[in-house]
Amino acid sequence: MKHPSNRELFAYWNDRRGHAKAPERCDFEPSAVRELLGDIFVLSCDADSGFPFRMAGTRLCALLGGDVKDRSFPAQFAPASRREIEEIAAVVCEETLPAIAGVTAQAPDRTTAHFELLLLPFATRAHEPISLTGLLAPFETPQGALGPLEMVSWRYIHPPAGPIVPRALRKLALARGLMVYEGLR
Repeated sequence: MKHPSNRELFAYWNDRRGHAKAPERCDFEPSAVRELLGDIFVLSCDADSGFPFRMAGTRLCALLGGDVKDRSFPAQFAPASRREIEEIAAVVCEETLPAIAGVTAQAPDRTTAHFELLLLPFATRAHEPISLTGLLAPFETPQGALGPLEMVSWRYIHPPAGPIVPRALRKLALARGLMVYEGLR
C-alpha cells in the first residue's frame, strides 16, 4: 500500500479482525478512523444489484459528483474497467480477501488524478446483510467531480490458503471433462 490513509485503515481493520479472516461489522468503530471518514464507503455485497453503496463519505461523494447512496459501485468506473472491479468486489465478498488497486480518473481540468482503492471485507453473520468497506484515497486532491474511474492495477493482499472457497467450488461445478490442476494434491 502506498497511501498512508489506506495503511491506517488496513491496520485498524487487521487489528479488529484478530485471528479471524475479517472483523464483524459491529466491531468496526468509525470514530477510531474519524479523520478518514470523508473517503470511506460501505458497499452491499449484492452482485445482482451492482454492489450498491450503503454509505459514502462526503469527500468521496464530492469526487463522484453527488450522493452515491444506493448507486452501483462498478457504475462509477469506465465501461472497460467495470467487469474487472465487479470481479474484484465479488472475490472480496465471497472469499473474505482484501484487495488494493490503483485507479485513475480525469479531473475537471483535464489532468489525470491518481487514487489508491482499498477494499476490505466484513465477516458474515446469519440474518445480517453482507457488506464490505473501502477507501478511495487521492494522491492529489482534484477540484470538482471526476470523470469515470479506471483500473490501472490491482492485487489481493493475502493469498487464499486452506480449504477450497465457495467461488472455486462454483467453478468446479461448471467444469466438465478432464481437468488438470497444477499444485493440488
